[in-house]
Amino acid sequence: MTDMSAAASFGRIISVRGSLARVGLLALSQMAPAEARGTVGRFVSIRCSNSTIIAMITEVSCESLPASDLYIATASVDLLGEILGAPERPKFQRGVTNYPTIGDIVELISNQELRTVYAPTGSDQINVGTLQQDKSVIAYVDVEEMLSKHFAVLGSTGVGKSSGVSLLLNEILRVRPNLRIFLLDVHNEYGRCFGDRALVLNPRNLKLPFWLFNFEEIVDVLFAGRPGVPEELEILGEVIPIAKGVYTQYQNSDRIGLKRVDPKTIGYTADTPVPYRLVDLISLIDERMGKLENRSSRIIYHKLISRIETVRNDPRYAFMFDNANVGGDTMAEVISYLFRLPANGKPMTIMQLAGFPAEVVDSVVSVLCRMAFDFGLWSDGVSPLLFVCEEAHRYAAADRNIGFGPTRKAVSRIAKEGRKYGVYLGLVTQRPAELDATIISQCNTLFAMRLANDRDQALLRSAVSDAAANLLSFVPSLGTREVLAFGEGVALPTRLRFKEVPAHQLPRSEATISTVPSVAAGHDMHFVSAVLERWRGATSHRDVPNDPGFTERPIARTLEAPMLQPSLGLDPDRFSLLKKPLR
Repeated sequence: MTDMSAAASFGRIISVRGSLARVGLLALSQMAPAEARGTVGRFVSIRCSNSTIIAMITEVSCESLPASDLYIATASVDLLGEILGAPERPKFQRGVTNYPTIGDIVELISNQELRTVYAPTGSDQINVGTLQQDKSVIAYVDVEEMLSKHFAVLGSTGVGKSSGVSLLLNEILRVRPNLRIFLLDVHNEYGRCFGDRALVLNPRNLKLPFWLFNFEEIVDVLFAGRPGVPEELEILGEVIPIAKGVYTQYQNSDRIGLKRVDPKTIGYTADTPVPYRLVDLISLIDERMGKLENRSSRIIYHKLISRIETVRNDPRYAFMFDNANVGGDTMAEVISYLFRLPANGKPMTIMQLAGFPAEVVDSVVSVLCRMAFDFGLWSDGVSPLLFVCEEAHRYAAADRNIGFGPTRKAVSRIAKEGRKYGVYLGLVTQRPAELDATIISQCNTLFAMRLANDRDQALLRSAVSDAAANLLSFVPSLGTREVLAFGEGVALPTRLRFKEVPAHQLPRSEATISTVPSVAAGHDMHFVSAVLERWRGATSHRDVPNDPGFTERPIARTLEAPMLQPSLGLDPDRFSLLKKPLR
C-alpha cells in the first residue's frame, strides 16, 4: 500500500477483538478538516478484501498511541454489518463474516454507502425522519419487524415523545390501512391526531358491562383498589357463578321442552365471560343473609350488598353499570365496537382514560388488555391488532407491590405470547426503570429519546442487545425529536431525528393550560360557572350532558324486584336493607 493511499485514508486498523476494533487516526490526511472529524457516533467504512465493513466510532483518545508518528489519535469502533456484492448492486447485511486485518484502510462513510445501508427493502417501510449524521439520508423502519416483535418509545417529558408516537402510528396506518390499533390515551391528548380514522372513547360513550370483568377485576372495582375483605370475597366467589347460572336459566326458560337445570350445576366460574344481573347477585346474597341467625354474621352480607349498591349508583361508573339489571348478552357487540370489527373506515380506537375514576382505571385497562389477547387467541390471530400502552409503567410496574396485579399480568401476556396470535404491543413510557424488565425485554425495536435518570439509562442498557450499545452514552444529550433507534425494525442502531409532524397530527391535551391571562376578564365568572357545570356533571346522572333543560335523576335508586324472585323464594321486604348506607 503506497504512502499516497495512506494519506488519502482516514485511518488504519491497529487491533481487532471480536466485534470491536481500534483505529489509528492518521496525522496526514487529504480530507478537509470538517470532513476529517472523527467524532463519537459517526459511521466509518473499513475496506476489506471481500466486503466493506460498516462500523461506528464509540470512543476517541490520544492516550496510549502506537509508537509511530503516523497517528495523532486512536478510535474504538463497533463492527455492525457489511456491504456485499458488486459495486453496481451493493447489499447491506447485519453482522460481520469477514473480519478486518491489521492495516486495513478506514474511511468516513460516504453518502452512497449510507444510502445503501438505509435503503428500503420493500413497500412495508415507513419514513420516520433523517439520519443525524447526514440529513439527506432518510431513516426507514420496517413495519413488519417492528410490529411482530413489539416496540417501545422511551423518553422524558418534553422531548417530543408524544409527537413521535403520533408520527409512528400515522405512518403505520398509511402502509397498513387494515391493521387495527388500540391506543390507551392516559392524558387525552391524541383525540385529534388521527382524524376520521379513529374512534375516540371516553366514559361518556363507552359501554363496558360489569360482567365482562373477571373476579379480581370486579373486586378491585367494588373495593376501590383496596384489598378486599376476605369474608366478603368468599361470598362473592360463591354467588357470582350461581348468578350467571340463574341468568342463563332465565334466558332459556321460554324454550319449549327445555329441562330445568339447577344454576349451581351449570359449571360457570367467577371468571367465565357470560352475563349476569346485579339484581340476581344481590338477591342471592340477601337470600343467604336471611338464613343466618347470628346478627354479626349478617353484617358481613349487609356490608357487601351496600358496597355493590354504592358502586352501582355512582354516576362515574355508569359506563359499567347502565342496564345492569336488564338482560342481554352484548359481548359480541362490545368487542366489535372496541376493537373495530369491522373497521367501517375507523381502524383505530383511542381510549381516553383521563375522565375515568382513578380507582377503576387499572381494572378497565386490565379488562381491555385481557380481551384483546383472548380474542386474538381464540380467533387464531386472523385479524391483527396493535395495542399501544401510554405511560406503560403505571400498569406494569417493576415493583410487584405497586399497581394492579391482573393488569401487569395482561400486559405481560401480550408481550410474551401476543405475536403468536396477531396481538402486537407498543409501550410508551417516560420511566423505563419503573417498567417491568421482563415486559420491556420483549420489545425488539426501541426508540430511545432523551433520558436523564441514571436508573432509566441502566435499564435501557440492559435491554439493548446490539453491538452498538455504546450509543446509549448519547441518551442524556439528545435534542428534542432526536432518537436512538435499536433493534429489528431498523437497519442499524441509528441516531436520527423524527420528521416534523403536521399541525393537525400534533398531540394536544384537551385540557390545555395557558399561562397567558384571559383577555376577556369580564367573562371570568361565566368561565368558572361553565367549569363547575362540567365538574358537577361528571358526578351526577344526566340523560343529556351539559343540557340545563334536563333534571338530574336521583343518585340513590331503589332496586327493582328480581325477575326470578318467586322461583328463588326471596322475601321482597329484605330489600329495605339496600337503602342503608355502608358503614
